[in-house]
Amino acid sequence: MPFDPSHYRLCLVTDRGLAHGRSLVEVAMRAVMGGVTMVQLREKVATTRAFIEEARALKRLLSDHGVPLIINDRADIALAVGADGVHVGQTDLPVAAVRALVGPDRLIGLSITDAEQMGREDAGAADYLGIGPLHPQKTKPDAATPLGFGGFAKLRRMTTKPVLAIGGIKPDDVPMLVEEGASGVAVVSAIMAAEDPEAAARAFRAAWAAEAG
Repeated sequence: MPFDPSHYRLCLVTDRGLAHGRSLVEVAMRAVMGGVTMVQLREKVATTRAFIEEARALKRLLSDHGVPLIINDRADIALAVGADGVHVGQTDLPVAAVRALVGPDRLIGLSITDAEQMGREDAGAADYLGIGPLHPQKTKPDAATPLGFGGFAKLRRMTTKPVLAIGGIKPDDVPMLVEEGASGVAVVSAIMAAEDPEAAARAFRAAWAAEAG
């Protein structure tokens, strides 16, 4: 799938624990109907076989809507299902190793939580960066110290790469994030836990439309 930079605008990061018993595929597709432009499938508890089946089903449905599928951590799963990219954290495979596995045409995203990480080789090799957390995290006990808008802005100024803000993001945060140069937002709980994921996604898209056109 040719990658359009507008796909960075609203990335849904899945979390099974927030889905209220609904399948991740169901929630993701409802969110796509509301305007999600990219989906990162994050699966921490399923077996590899179940992960592949879930990713394959989601990839097929997302392709029909022109929405990229990014796989969290697992380059092997991304290759197996023909996903559009892989997103890794600071303790996962180095970006160069992921690139060697997936080739030149798939996106690679990297999570960044502080300025020191911005100076590492990984940050320079990734296609885009997820910078956060913006706000305190209730669902991730091992989350890094919140950056706030000032911390996000500082890290954003250290790179020219596309940057997604992540970490407790709400639609009300969008105006300031646009002002600070965010390419988009990566959203977890505000969409995954919503009773109506489509409406929740639509609220984010409306906020971006009001600020960035």
